[in-house]
Amino acid sequence: EYIIRVQRGISVENSWQIVRRYSDFDLLNNSLQIAGLSLPLPPKKLIGNMDREFIAERQKGLQNYLNVITTNHILSNCELVKKFLDPNNYSANYTEIALQQVSMFFRSEPKWEVVEPLKDIGWRIRKKYFLMKIKNQPKERLVLSWADLGPDKYLSDKDFQCLIKLLPSCLHPYIYRVTFATANESSALLIRMFNEKGTLKDLIYKSKPKDPFLKKYCNPKKIQGLELQQIKTYGRQILEVLKFLHDKGFPYGHLHASNVMLDGDTCRLLDLENSLLGLPSFYRSYFSQFRKINTLESVDVHCFGHLLYEMTYGRPPDSVPVDSFPPAPSMAVVAVLESTLSCEACKNGMPTVSRLLQMPLFSDVLLTTSEKPQFKIPTKLKEALRIAKECIEKRLIEEQKQIHQHRRLTRAQSHHGSEEERKKRKILARKKSKRSALENSEEHSAKYNNSNNSAGSGASSPLTSPSSPTPPSTSVEHAPF
Repeated sequence: EYIIRVQRGISVENSWQIVRRYSDFDLLNNSLQIAGLSLPLPPKKLIGNMDREFIAERQKGLQNYLNVITTNHILSNCELVKKFLDPNNYSANYTEIALQQVSMFFRSEPKWEVVEPLKDIGWRIRKKYFLMKIKNQPKERLVLSWADLGPDKYLSDKDFQCLIKLLPSCLHPYIYRVTFATANESSALLIRMFNEKGTLKDLIYKSKPKDPFLKKYCNPKKIQGLELQQIKTYGRQILEVLKFLHDKGFPYGHLHASNVMLDGDTCRLLDLENSLLGLPSFYRSYFSQFRKINTLESVDVHCFGHLLYEMTYGRPPDSVPVDSFPPAPSMAVVAVLESTLSCEACKNGMPTVSRLLQMPLFSDVLLTTSEKPQFKIPTKLKEALRIAKECIEKRLIEEQKQIHQHRRLTRAQSHHGSEEERKKRKILARKKSKRSALENSEEHSAKYNNSNNSAGSGASSPLTSPSSPTPPSTSVEHAPF
């Protein structure tokens, strides 16, 4: 049995221990095979598997295995890994809970019918999807999404339900239409038309929309970015809809390639309900590291940088900030990427959406749509949205502050505990010790001379040199997750 210490976030108080056998790791690894990745699980051994050396070696191998999984953005967010590392918080069957909620809804709306659950097509654990049909239109296919509340739900229940029910009235050429929406005090349920072609991410990764998220996006068979004209057109359309939402005072904060539906050559934004539900962003673990990305508008711009990178190179960046960008179809693309993902941008802050629209990559794109945007939000609900947005941003700023302080403390401890620093401190301590001994010797000599001059002779006590002080050693234990 192996004891795993798991920590969520930066607080040591938010940590726990779990006990796992090798067979548990093997089971997890088999379940993750759907991702198509080669994960470094140490091999099985039938004879000599209780030897002390073998157990120590396997322990290192299992630690490395967990490190690989928890540093993979998609794997670390999947239900299999969460249940393995945090069984107490992820023991519920969310598909069952969603089915119960959906069944209750159908009692009052009998015209809808479930065709099949769309298992694991999204990345969220507490958001479930079902393929639907209307009883009197059996050939039409729709998608029902159900999600419960997240940590950033600050709207009152009444305002929340009113805003969810308002979403079908939102008409915009670059927003995917909501057919039906309803909510109660604990969750929301929305129905949209099913799109066989899928999302922008499905186009980039050449995947099938109904496949599980891990299978679709973890290990693409062929990595290839989009054509320059597609990047320009799709980028411009997405920026236009972000500007529309920002101007309306409607918080978004959930832009990524899976939340952009492709309808012919038109991009349409999905999941406007996420911010109302208070759900965490797909890229939160990235932008929470940078204190200048502290408004939902700047979050949208940073997330647009991630999306543009994926459109350009056919894969997400290895890490953020990005030090140098691979060759792109145009330097105009790199200019936008640098303004949203570079070290300088993350340190100094994001440009506005209006600024991005003026950049050469998008400024010459002609949009040919005649559909007039419509989204009337009553004044009272606008005020409720403004307050909720401020609360979301306040929590983000507080989280960023804690991460920043933790990072500074860790750096200081690491520097203090480094071999070079310890040597420096020992040398300084020795010098101080010698100086102190010399001062004591001189003082003693002066006293001796004085006593000789006044009393003639005297016995001196032996000199004791102070030992060199030992600096406190500080070790930083890094949790595996």
